[in-house]
Amino acid sequence: MRYIIVIALVFIAFAKADAQQLASYIQEAEKNNPEIQAFELRYNIAEEKVNEADWLPNTEIGVGYFVSEPETRTGAQRARFSVSQMLPWFGTITARENYASSMADAQYVDIVIAKRRLALSVSQSYYKLYSIKAKQLILDENIQLLETYERLALTSVEVGNASAVDVLRLQIRQNELVQQKEVLEQDYLAEQTVFNNLLNRDETLEVQVPQELTIPDEEPLVSNENLKLNPELLKYDKLYESVEQSEALNQKESAPNIGFGLDYVPVSERPDMNFSDNGKDIVMPMVSISIPIFNNKYKSVTKQNELKQLEIKSQKEERLNNLETRLAQAIYNRNTMRIKFNVQTDNLKQAIDAEEILMKNYETGTIDFNDVLDIQELQLKFQLNQVESIQKYYTQSAIVNYLIN
Repeated sequence: MRYIIVIALVFIAFAKADAQQLASYIQEAEKNNPEIQAFELRYNIAEEKVNEADWLPNTEIGVGYFVSEPETRTGAQRARFSVSQMLPWFGTITARENYASSMADAQYVDIVIAKRRLALSVSQSYYKLYSIKAKQLILDENIQLLETYERLALTSVEVGNASAVDVLRLQIRQNELVQQKEVLEQDYLAEQTVFNNLLNRDETLEVQVPQELTIPDEEPLVSNENLKLNPELLKYDKLYESVEQSEALNQKESAPNIGFGLDYVPVSERPDMNFSDNGKDIVMPMVSISIPIFNNKYKSVTKQNELKQLEIKSQKEERLNNLETRLAQAIYNRNTMRIKFNVQTDNLKQAIDAEEILMKNYETGTIDFNDVLDIQELQLKFQLNQVESIQKYYTQSAIVNYLIN
């Protein structure tokens, strides 16, 4: 019992260390990945557009000079200076800011989605590296096992209980395993490059992967309700809200604009006359209003916004169906990997039992090295299948986490 408890604690410790190591790599990827940085810059631009929304139409300043000065009772008009400013309807600037802010919120969700996808890619590559490394260790163990069998075969040849052909077969099998190991080394270097590129760092940096992973005894509960909080769906909510803000801005822009201005006309004195208003300059305050009488443009924008909202609803529903399908498929695949792992574990135990029987037969001098090779191939097959099942189990778990966490 104490031995079992110690083993369980060791597995828990390895699992925690693995989770911490993977989380550390994901954080490094989020910090260094250029795609995330591009999304963050895009969000910063969208945020700055909120400040851009706080604007007024250009102030108009006019200067005119009378080439032929018109005479008035108080004197000749020499020039005209004017200044005017149009103001949008009350609340228009606030509506612009709200619309820009809603678009910035939608851009922020893109950052969250990109980080999730990056975390998924890093996790998948991480577990693939584990799989390659674990297979290399298994091949090392089997090569050593074949070397042991080879020594037994040489001893049997000396006493006449085996032929040199048996020794050659064992050596050929060793060569095949060495070849598989060398191929895996190349696979590991290629996948290591993929992993380091995701973290945007030197391709040759070594990646720390766990030496051993195991499938947990119980599956965590998965609720489809959490799926509705996935950023891929929340983005449609933000887009829908931005369309609402766009329509609110459209309504404000369809309202009249009010303008205020001032005209100033300098007047020359009449030298031949003497009266109180002689040469008095003209100052004329002005108020203007811009009325969108032909407002088909705004009616069309309203219709477009209604259609956009219907489109976003349909897109969200389609995305939800897609995510539900992916979640169901990932859970199914994960459960399948658990079943396969358990079957391979049972088969491996039986293969080990068969190997022990063969070794006992060796003591009586009746060992068949063809059977030894068959059992060794079966053990290797079951061990590699176990690693494949573990890798795919955690890969599917990463997909589940992407969808619901």
